[in-house]
Amino acid sequence: MGAIAAELASILTPSQIATGDALSPDWRRQVSLAYVGEPTIPVVVFPDTEAELAAVVVAGHAQGWRMLPCGAGTKLGWGGLMPELDVVISTAHLNQVIAHWVEDFTVRVQAGVRLKDLQAQLRSHNQFLPIDPMYEDTATLGGIVATADTGSLRQRYGGIRDLLIGVQMVRDDGAVAKAGGRVVKNVAGYDLMKLMTGSYGTLAVLSELTFKLYPVPERTQTVQVLGSPDAIARAALQIRLAGITPVAMDWVGGPLLGEALSLVGRFEGLPEGVDEQIGRLRALATAAGAKVEPIETAIWQQGRQALAQAEVVAKVGMKPTAISSFFEQAAQVFDGDWGIRIHNAGGLGLLGISGNQNVSERLLTMRSHCQSAGGFLSLLAGPKSIKAQMDVWGYSGNGLGIMRQLKVNFDPQSLLSTGRFVGDI
Repeated sequence: MGAIAAELASILTPSQIATGDALSPDWRRQVSLAYVGEPTIPVVVFPDTEAELAAVVVAGHAQGWRMLPCGAGTKLGWGGLMPELDVVISTAHLNQVIAHWVEDFTVRVQAGVRLKDLQAQLRSHNQFLPIDPMYEDTATLGGIVATADTGSLRQRYGGIRDLLIGVQMVRDDGAVAKAGGRVVKNVAGYDLMKLMTGSYGTLAVLSELTFKLYPVPERTQTVQVLGSPDAIARAALQIRLAGITPVAMDWVGGPLLGEALSLVGRFEGLPEGVDEQIGRLRALATAAGAKVEPIETAIWQQGRQALAQAEVVAKVGMKPTAISSFFEQAAQVFDGDWGIRIHNAGGLGLLGISGNQNVSERLLTMRSHCQSAGGFLSLLAGPKSIKAQMDVWGYSGNGLGIMRQLKVNFDPQSLLSTGRFVGDI
């Protein structure tokens, strides 16, 4: 790694290059989760400008370095393991809000801007970016886009790919490319916004992003639907059928999240509209044999944090009608701490597990359940020992050939985040 650091010294200042013991313990831990691992810790660099970022990638391209783009490093442990890693490229210093077009409800930011900081600035104009991802206090916008980590608000506002309307990125050869802008337009060629979303840094290094925004609602109310599992399932079905419009509605349960199964929902908007929606929800829940109670919105964040801190985190998807049976099977499969948070409308969500439970075998059991319900289970975070025992992604679709061709088109030397995505891409 000494030769790599020496090469980078012609591009960056010493304070922008961290190697060995100069790397903070937190960064060392996060980086170690991203690759198979050797005694030597990769070099971590922090470019201050897009030009410096491009110069680092140019050097990596010329030298054949295995590069891993990231933001604050909070999700380096997600996805597959890179077999080799030379340089970690953090965009955390590219942290400027470039432009905020208040009247157009649009913002352009550098990829290293933290979501928490952006939201604080937007709220001064009564606007916000409607996502609630994991690690929202530290996560950067680039990392959120790269991992497609939208959160529960996707029920009302769509996924991160629906909010991203412009992107600028550094290609594998260091060239800067961009697509989209302040408005959504139909264009020929690749839809780069959608391609970059959820690509885990395998296609390019994100440098700038443009999002559409929404006004801050006048009122927010969080409620909980309580009852037997059967009553919860009946209420959940009626909520989907009746046209009730919570901004989010999740199935929540398991020992990590308070044991009992419940539906937790958020309603936002004009006070009268929120009251009307909650009234309709209460009537449906009562007819299903359940009840509705208001809860503090802080409980919403606490549940997400509990899952984020679990030793193993999996992303799951299934038909919404299969969520109840998924919970029941999880209760039979796991004998320690576990919890779920699954979106009622779309069947996407998270499964968190802690404790020594022979996790890989049990995850495969839960994956079979998801696949039988037309869904999937992908391991996001967990010890390397578990990732070595199973296919992290478990992808069974027919798009692998297309994804591999995209990788060849965007990164022909396979230098960026190799091994982290589906099919070891």
